Amino acid sequence: MASVLGMLEERETAARVRVEGLREEVARLAGALEAAEIELDRRVIAREELVEALAASAAETTAVTEAEAEQETAPAPTPPVPGSIVPPWREGLPVTVLAPDYQRILGVLDERQRVGQGPLKAKEITVGLGLGTTSAKVEGVRSKARRLAERGWLVQETSGMFIASRRTVPAPDAAPSA
Repeated sequence: MASVLGMLEERETAARVRVEGLREEVARLAGALEAAEIELDRRVIAREELVEALAASAAETTAVTEAEAEQETAPAPTPPVPGSIVPPWREGLPVTVLAPDYQRILGVLDERQRVGQGPLKAKEITVGLGLGTTSAKVEGVRSKARRLAERGWLVQETSGMFIASRRTVPAPDAAPSA
């Protein structure tokens, strides 16, 4: 009987080893399942956040588009201030949307064009504005003229000279030119 009892003990030991192995595998799988569930939760949250952000962005875009449409139909509520942004030129846009410094630069170039003379260098524009010829003043005028050229108000030639490129709309209270 000892041999039968020994055989049963061996089988019991093998069963215990198998049970322990399965328990370890279950613990490993439980850990993998928990990690997968955490990753799934993160993905769901990320998708929900993205949907919310896109919806908010679409609402803002709609509001901005509607506000821009209202602004295009309504006149500018306040006059421009020095240092304000230069808007891109478009047909019918008056020079009064520009800050006074930019309006003066356009005025010098328009006057030059009216008398049939060609483009001007930044230094000549600076003199025309009565600012002198110091490098600081010339560079300031050059920077503003380049900005006007980038936005389509002027044309900058390859030589660095500037010419009025668009027929500007005069200010409402300006006298008609002869």
